[in-house]
Amino acid sequence: MNRTSSSFELLHQDVRRWAWQQGWRSLKDIQENTIPVVLKRDCDVIISAATAGGKTEAAFMPIISNILSAARQQGYEVLYISPLKALINDQYSRLADMTNGLNINVTPWHGDIDAAKKTKSLKVPTGIVIITPESLESFLINRAHCVKRAFGNLKYVVIDELHAFIGNERGKQLQSLLSR
Repeated sequence: MNRTSSSFELLHQDVRRWAWQQGWRSLKDIQENTIPVVLKRDCDVIISAATAGGKTEAAFMPIISNILSAARQQGYEVLYISPLKALINDQYSRLADMTNGLNINVTPWHGDIDAAKKTKSLKVPTGIVIITPESLESFLINRAHCVKRAFGNLKYVVIDELHAFIGNERGKQLQSLLSR
């Protein structure tokens, strides 16, 4: 990795090792600029870049670094909300690769995911849950007894494709769900 990258040095050693294994020679500008801000956890962040611009890594390299560096508590640490099941499936693969061997669970959660996998995740909820707003609403209604245990120790809420929720009913639904 380019030794002039101050952001790279801020990441947990296991995240840096993952980047090396990917063959990265440097961080993209969006990653270089985002990593210190996300690591601080003191403000909301909107990450905007072109498709394949490195947004997922810009968000999740520091998020995973923080998870690895902090004392772990029961409950999901990241609530990742996505507008589409197909995007959840894609991001699940990417995040599972990033967290492979790091003891961070990544759980996709939508209508096509097997109920047994969801139930297993709820027995000891940890790591990252990737969910649609509709599935989150169903969770809050149908699993109300699990909400505090599952989401009581959230460190991050990530909303993917934020523009898909602006100015429409799904966006209002999402605002309502987040306020709960």
